[in-house]
Amino acid sequence: MRIFAGAHHSFQRSSSTVRNREFARGVCSIRTLSSNPEMKDLSDYLDSLKNFEKSGLPRGAGTDSDEGFDLGRMRRLMERFGNPHTNFKAVHIAGTKGKGSTAAFISNILRTEGYSVGCYTSPHILTIRERILLGRSGHPVSGKLLNDLFHRIKPKLEQAMKEENGCISHFEVFTAMAFVLFADENVDIAVIEAGLGGARDATNIISSSGLAAAVITTVGEEHLAALGGSLETIAMAKAGIIKQGCPLVLGGPFVPHIERIIRDKAATMESPVVSAYDTGNRCTLKSFSIVNGRPYQICDIVIQVVKDLKMSCKLHDVKLKMLGDHQLQNAATATCVALCLRNLGWSISDESIRSGLEHTHLLGRSQFLTSEEAGVLGLTGATVLLDGGGHVETVLLTEAAIAGGVTRTTSASLLRDSWIKASDELGIGIFHDGMAEYNELIDQPVGSESNLGDGMTILATESSLKSSLRTANKILTRRGEEKGVIVFTGSLHIAASVLASLSG
Repeated sequence: MRIFAGAHHSFQRSSSTVRNREFARGVCSIRTLSSNPEMKDLSDYLDSLKNFEKSGLPRGAGTDSDEGFDLGRMRRLMERFGNPHTNFKAVHIAGTKGKGSTAAFISNILRTEGYSVGCYTSPHILTIRERILLGRSGHPVSGKLLNDLFHRIKPKLEQAMKEENGCISHFEVFTAMAFVLFADENVDIAVIEAGLGGARDATNIISSSGLAAAVITTVGEEHLAALGGSLETIAMAKAGIIKQGCPLVLGGPFVPHIERIIRDKAATMESPVVSAYDTGNRCTLKSFSIVNGRPYQICDIVIQVVKDLKMSCKLHDVKLKMLGDHQLQNAATATCVALCLRNLGWSISDESIRSGLEHTHLLGRSQFLTSEEAGVLGLTGATVLLDGGGHVETVLLTEAAIAGGVTRTTSASLLRDSWIKASDELGIGIFHDGMAEYNELIDQPVGSESNLGDGMTILATESSLKSSLRTANKILTRRGEEKGVIVFTGSLHIAASVLASLSG
C-alpha cells in the first residue's frame, strides 16, 4: 500500500489538474535560524527585511521588463562590498526543476578533484546555513562565521538600505553575504543556483568574464505570474543567465519550441550549447540495490558530444544515491558541465566525475528514512520516502509553514475540495473524509469485514503533520497491513517538517 502525504501552499486549478505554484526559494521555517543563538543578530536583521519567500512574488518580478526586480540595486549593493563576485569563476544554474540537485552533483565533482568550492542554493531544509557551502569539505557555513560577517558589513548594509529607500530584500542580502564569503574564502569556483527565473534574479550579476558555464535544467509552468504568464516568457527569463561567449549546458527534455527560444538566445550571445539530451548521449538506469539500509540505483552515463564542443565520457555502473530517472538526468547534466569545464582547462578526471556523482546526497530529495527514523514518526514497519511520487492508494493533504508563516498557505480543506472536483472531472473514484461512510469505517475496529475505500483512492485532510502521521498509521492498520510505503511529497517544506520531527 502506498500513502501520499503532501502539503501545497498556493495553487491554480485547470479543468483536470491542481498545480503547485509554491515559490522555489521558499524555506520551511526561519525559526531554525532564530533558534541558533550564534545567529540571533543576523536572524533579527533578516526578519526585518522584505521576504518574498513569505509574502509571495509580485507579478512580472522575474521578467526582464519594467515590472522585473531591479538588478541595478543588487549591483550597487555589491559595489559597496568591492564586487566580491568578480574574484571567482562561477557556474550559474537556472531551471524550473533540478537546480539544487544538479548544483550538488557539480559541486561534489569539483571537490573530489580537489578544488575549493562555494555553493549557493535554495531552499534549505533545517537551517538557512545549508544555502551556503564552503571550501573542500562541502559543509554548511557556520553560524559564527555568518554572524561575524553580518557585523562586519552591517554599516554598509544600513547605508545601502537608506539610499535604496528600504527596498533591499532578504534574498538580496543573503546572496550578497554568500558572494562576500566566497571571496573571503578564496574559493576556486562557485556553483550558484538562481532563485527565480534568471534574467532579473539577484544572482545574475555575474559577467561573461566571471562565468565558466551557464546551465538551464528544465523549463516548466511554475511561477507563471511572476515570470510573464507563459512557458515562452519563462524560457526567456531563464535564458537571461546566458552570457557572451560562455558555454551553455541544457538539461531537459524541453518542448521543441522552448528549446529553440533558448538556443536562439545562445546563438545571439555566440555561446556554444551542449545538451545532456543529445542523441549521442546515453543514460540508462539498470538496477537498484541497498547497502547499509540505504538504496541506490546503478546507472550508465555515456556522453558523446560532437557539435559546438567536442567531449566524451563513459561511466558504467555508477551508483547514485539520488534516486529516480530525474536524478539520473540531473547527474548527466552535471557530467556535461564537468566536461565543459574540462574543455576550458579545468583538471577534472572521469574518476572524479564518477566519485562526485556517487557521493552526492541531499536531504528531502528522494530520501528513504531508516526503519528507526520511521519508528520515531510512529510509522513502525512502513517504508517512508520524502519527495517522491507515483500511484497512490491514499492521499493525506496537510499544511506546512512557509518562511515561518501561513500567509501563502492554502488550507487542506480547500485543496481537498479542488482534488475532489478534479477527480470527478477525470472519472477517478475517491473515498474522502467528507463522506459519512468514511468516518464510520475509519473508526471501526481492526479486523472488521468492511473494506475501507473498497479499492478507491482514499482522500483525507489534516491540519498538521502530526495528525497526518496518526491518520496514516490508522489507515495502514485499518486495512490490515503491517507494512506500506508512505510518500511525503508536494514540496521541500513538508519534507523539512518531517525531518524536523525526527530531531524532536
